[in-house]
Amino acid sequence: MDIWKNAFSAACPAITVNYGGGGSGAGVQQFIQGKVAFAGSDSALKPEEVDATKAVCTGGQGIDLPMVAGLVSIVFNVEGVDRLVLDGPTIAKIFDSQITKWNDPAIAALNPGAKLPDAEIQALHRSDDSGTTANLTAYLAATSGGAWPYPPSKTWAGKGGQSANGSAGVAAQVKQVDNSIGYVELSFAQTNNLKSAAVATGASQPVDATAANAANTFAKAQVVGTGSDLTLNLDYATKEEGAYPIVLVTYEIVCDKGNKPASLPALKSFLTYTISDEAQQAIGQKGYVPLPAEITGKVKTVIPQLS
Repeated sequence: MDIWKNAFSAACPAITVNYGGGGSGAGVQQFIQGKVAFAGSDSALKPEEVDATKAVCTGGQGIDLPMVAGLVSIVFNVEGVDRLVLDGPTIAKIFDSQITKWNDPAIAALNPGAKLPDAEIQALHRSDDSGTTANLTAYLAATSGGAWPYPPSKTWAGKGGQSANGSAGVAAQVKQVDNSIGYVELSFAQTNNLKSAAVATGASQPVDATAANAANTFAKAQVVGTGSDLTLNLDYATKEEGAYPIVLVTYEIVCDKGNKPASLPALKSFLTYTISDEAQQAIGQKGYVPLPAEITGKVKTVIPQLS
């Protein structure tokens, strides 16, 4: 968002875009309260949240417009381990305190030859409601074979572990704490020089956490929203070769109708820029994944219709 704001402000200095982080849960809440013209969320609005938006979207409702594609990186800090392979059941058990030692047989089986220490695992999760958490838990629900006993949610439900605020907080803790593991968007892993686990999906080789591999998963994403809503269905259980499974989409949540007249032209102008090829390529250099042309084309059709 900082990249987009800076580029947009340079081109349109008369328009000021203010954007504050705080997690997807906080963004959705502020939108429902009418405090912001749009909100970013790494998970689409739930039906009850859509109903709540009707109070601020006069004559309309909140819709989800995919704007940023990315991936959730399983980051780790284990001395002597440079490459780590994990799968859905093992990740689930680690984050639910069912696996507590790095040399557990389940981890060892996925990492033959690795020097895994006889050390307690320090698992870190988000303390704030987070779309990153929602996407990770959706992946675990789809791939862990029941090892993750909770429904997908923005609110963390796993047992044990330690919490930190935001992806930045989790990344900082993993960097500082020996024998730790956490989950963050890839850009935070790159910024903090953290190692990311490869994921065994059932493909012939474990899949590394790269933007290019996530793009292979997004290529198969389908729009499942109705009307102007463009919510995507992501295949977290993909076994396609080279398709990284723990992916996420950041949606910009806006009113389809009933936007405030004073800010509507600026809103449409900014969103038109963010979905442009130029803006998508700009974030592609920072660990995010440009959305497929089929999806950006649909978003480009909806934005001019906002009223």
